[in-house]
Amino acid sequence: MKYSLNWDLDSLFAGGITSSQLKTKLTQIKSAIATLGDLLDRWDAASDAPEYQQFVKLIDQLQAIEAGLGQAGIFIMAVGDADIKNPDVAPKEAQLLDLETQAENVSGKLKKVLVQVPDANFTAMLARPELQPIAFNLKEMRDAGKELLDDKTEALINRLNMDGKAAWSSHYDSLVATVSVPFKDTDGKPVTLSAGQADNNLLGNADPQYRADLLPAWEQAWTDKEQLFADTLNHLAGFRLTEYAAHGTTDFLREPLKDNRLSAKTLATIWQVVDDNKQFLLDYLDRKAALLGKKHAGWQDVEAPLNLPGSHLHHFTFDEAAEFIIQHYGEFSPKMAALAKHAFEHRWIEAEDRAGKAPGGWMESAPETNESRIFMTFTGSPNDVSTLAHELGHAFHSSVMGDLPLLRQGYAMNVAETASTFGELIVADANVKAAKNDAEKIILLNAKMDNPLAMFLNIRARFLFETRFYQLRQQKLVTPAELNELMLNAQKEAFGHDLSTYSPHLWASKLHFYIDEPAFYNFPYVFGYLFSLGIYAKAQQEGNFEDAYIALLRDTANMSTEELAKKHLGVDLTQPDFWLAGVKLIKRDVAEFMRLTDPLVKK
Repeated sequence: MKYSLNWDLDSLFAGGITSSQLKTKLTQIKSAIATLGDLLDRWDAASDAPEYQQFVKLIDQLQAIEAGLGQAGIFIMAVGDADIKNPDVAPKEAQLLDLETQAENVSGKLKKVLVQVPDANFTAMLARPELQPIAFNLKEMRDAGKELLDDKTEALINRLNMDGKAAWSSHYDSLVATVSVPFKDTDGKPVTLSAGQADNNLLGNADPQYRADLLPAWEQAWTDKEQLFADTLNHLAGFRLTEYAAHGTTDFLREPLKDNRLSAKTLATIWQVVDDNKQFLLDYLDRKAALLGKKHAGWQDVEAPLNLPGSHLHHFTFDEAAEFIIQHYGEFSPKMAALAKHAFEHRWIEAEDRAGKAPGGWMESAPETNESRIFMTFTGSPNDVSTLAHELGHAFHSSVMGDLPLLRQGYAMNVAETASTFGELIVADANVKAAKNDAEKIILLNAKMDNPLAMFLNIRARFLFETRFYQLRQQKLVTPAELNELMLNAQKEAFGHDLSTYSPHLWASKLHFYIDEPAFYNFPYVFGYLFSLGIYAKAQQEGNFEDAYIALLRDTANMSTEELAKKHLGVDLTQPDFWLAGVKLIKRDVAEFMRLTDPLVKK
């Protein structure tokens, strides 16, 4: 079947960014926010008892507002990322941010109202059949309300955020659009690469010399504008730290952990497992370097493909990738396969390889229509097929929760990365099994290793950098030179000082450091990857795991992460045993890679 490389956004809002439907939706949301605020001012828990019908209506209206904001938000972001120079996007982003700020004010008011409800009344409210499915979420809101300041101060903070944290995050996108890398094409002719194109080539070009030549050009492009990026990062982080301090904490990891419903003890256990079990990955990198004719791999080689004699690695068309994913999803879960097929047929995916697109990839859900949209750049490599499977895993997660109340759909980033990585693992394993000879299998195992290398080494470096940056930012503005030094030291520590080259400007080029919400956009990936490995191992052991898997996904916004694991997997995440089971699967792949490449390395 022929599938489109371009998505359909008209089913969200017909007519593009200037759509009259979008304009009407934003107007309706503004009115609904004002109405909800007025109703909250008049609501009284005592007079609403014992049925609490008015409160049920308040919650329904809040969820409708959030759904509308989500629907508009995915559309505006999609238009902007598909065409980063579209001048009509920024005004709509500003309008949406204003509405989100107003909604945050009303949500904060609701949280504080819940704090004022006596415990006995609150327990009676949660017993109502309409509210039982979101009892956990309402408890979270009530707990959050206990930490809020007075309404006027919270409203002021939210309003200032429009020109503070959120504005600096948006400003980063504007800066990235101006970054270009003068370089050459494969024939040696001069060419100017966008940030996204250069990033793709730095990580994915099969020519080691091309990558080695590109790295200094890439670094220079970010060096030329490092002061602008340093200003942006400093001010975004400064606003965040000031906001934390206003709410009584100087612990910059407190909110990220709470957002992920994760304990500090679990995070510490994960990092201990990572640090204790990275040597086999460093050995793997040394072997990869030897295959490239080097003593040590460079930064540009870590995730690079291998090109070996006798290998004719399949270059996927988009249609072939779609059918491959649908087929192998189906071997595990017919429902996953059906969702993927629906996504391809209904043009949920923007995959065209062209200039003018934002770098990276993502999946976001449209809550009003229970659809998703996936953004990526597809070049036909097995890695791209895995990326596509990753994003479709996200979409499956959202789809199985579509019938739940919106508050119950608010799963955190760490468990969000579980479903995506699970989908990616299915396809990566299928790729390896489809290898026609040892050379192809080596290349595909190398591609599969991108994830553990990223989680155990690259993202570990990002976490170390960001932790130390925030510690320093609590004292002063951090200069570009200091940021480079922090990043370089973090990379050397995470990679065991084993690389020949590094990327000290990763702090400037990596979008994740500039996302306003959620903060610390790094450790949830590691959690999600290792958590999905544990689930994947269990699925392989138990065979028919589809229903149990869906049940776990549907509970991801209904309890703490530790409770989720205990209920559905029977494991204690604060102990290393579960995480080590996932590490064993990675070691198995590395051992196979080493065995197959032994004859290719000169002793």
